Amino acid sequence: MTYPMALLDACVLYSAPLRDLLMWLAIEGVYAPKWSEMIHQEWIQNLLEARPDLLLDRLERTSKLMNARNPDALVKDFEHHIPSITLPDADDRHIVAAAITGNCDAIVTFNLKDFPDAALAPYRLTAVHPDSFILQCFMDSPTSSLTALRQQHQSLRSPPCTMAELLQKLIRCGLSKTVAYLQTECGL
Repeated sequence: MTYPMALLDACVLYSAPLRDLLMWLAIEGVYAPKWSEMIHQEWIQNLLEARPDLLLDRLERTSKLMNARNPDALVKDFEHHIPSITLPDADDRHIVAAAITGNCDAIVTFNLKDFPDAALAPYRLTAVHPDSFILQCFMDSPTSSLTALRQQHQSLRSPPCTMAELLQKLIRCGLSKTVAYLQTECGL
């Protein structure tokens, strides 16, 4: 199944290798990403809590670059949907609200249990694990997706790494099915 428009939860933007691959896939036109300033604030705050050695201004620069590179990605004026949404964790309602306003097909998240099918069905949304989402991207758009992966690999200069090392990083980010597919079907 193809997900042409996908809202990216903060948890999938937290890890730089995963975030970068999602951005390169978007640049190659494989899918259209969506997020909100609340989502940007959440991934940045969580990353700073885990990695106090990182600088806030650099992470804010990253979010600004994401917005600049994907000018239609930033969802605004979604807050009016929040009170009517019921989820196991009320703090996640802003994600569904942004997905509704952004006309998304899917929410890409590691936290599938927080977005039950029954709660998303009225909005014609589905929650998808990033490994399944990205694997589907490679299956639906192999040429563009491989170009995105190669672009990501070529952009890693500080420090540089081999394609095999990048694939290992992606496995650590939870993309084991995607990497297995890339190794068996694409010879990487």
